[in-house]
Amino acid sequence: MFVRTQTYPTTQLPCCNNLEDIAKEGAFDNAVQSEPAFDFVIHTASPFPGVVKDPVKDVLDPAIRGTVGILGSIKAHAPKVKRVVITSSFAAIVNTASPPKVYDESSWNPITWAEAASDPSNAYRGSKALAERAAWDFVQEQQPGFELVTVCPPLVYGPVAHHLASLDTLNTSNTRIRDFIQGKVAGPQLPPTGTFLFADVRDLAQAHVKALEAPDAAGKRFFITSGHCSNKAIVDAIRKAHPELEERLPREPIDDFPADVYGYDNSRAREILGINFRTLQECIGDTADSLLRLGA
Repeated sequence: MFVRTQTYPTTQLPCCNNLEDIAKEGAFDNAVQSEPAFDFVIHTASPFPGVVKDPVKDVLDPAIRGTVGILGSIKAHAPKVKRVVITSSFAAIVNTASPPKVYDESSWNPITWAEAASDPSNAYRGSKALAERAAWDFVQEQQPGFELVTVCPPLVYGPVAHHLASLDTLNTSNTRIRDFIQGKVAGPQLPPTGTFLFADVRDLAQAHVKALEAPDAAGKRFFITSGHCSNKAIVDAIRKAHPELEERLPREPIDDFPADVYGYDNSRAREILGINFRTLQECIGDTADSLLRLGA
């Protein structure tokens, strides 16, 4: 997404989502050239395919080369850009081998290229960590004229605002809410929660905007999370918001939320970006509302 000061934030913003292959050299060269010039760039593109056949071609190259590529194109062809915000991920923070007691912006996923390239199950986590590191390395080594900010959300839930051809095209996180609403999970055993942290998509969107605006955001990473969650907590939130769905929801769901779950520190996002994070109940309730309106 490219943003011009004179039109932001009320005018529809241009984006380059029709590129043939963001891993190609110079893929963004034409996209970043504009008259009048724009002042900010938000880079969100990173593939998350359901099936990974080739970790390098399908996931790693588009994420890493795409990220470094757009930074290089901006440096070469868009000298008026003041700041670039990159959507990273909790995948770039999480450390499954030796998890800290509390995750914050100083936490990094230690995964190596070899680990990510050799195992499809590691490809996405590796792509986010390696792409974000490559972005910070680019800024340090190339000294471009723009500032860099990265935002790192975990599972992202929230009401659907865009057009969907069908509920089968939902993002990965919201799909589990759809499945609960549609009675696809009987219980009591629920699918593994996986990541016990969440973000509301509206808070994440605001974080991107504030990351462009806040002077003190320059050169910083932001951990964008509202707090803990589990699949049972999500089911409970749906039930509270829509008791009429009781017959569809999992019965007596078992909670897999661990007693020794990792902590989180989102104070930097609250203090510098001014984010007042939504609760899980508000997030899931509003998400359920939107999915029901779409026919779930």
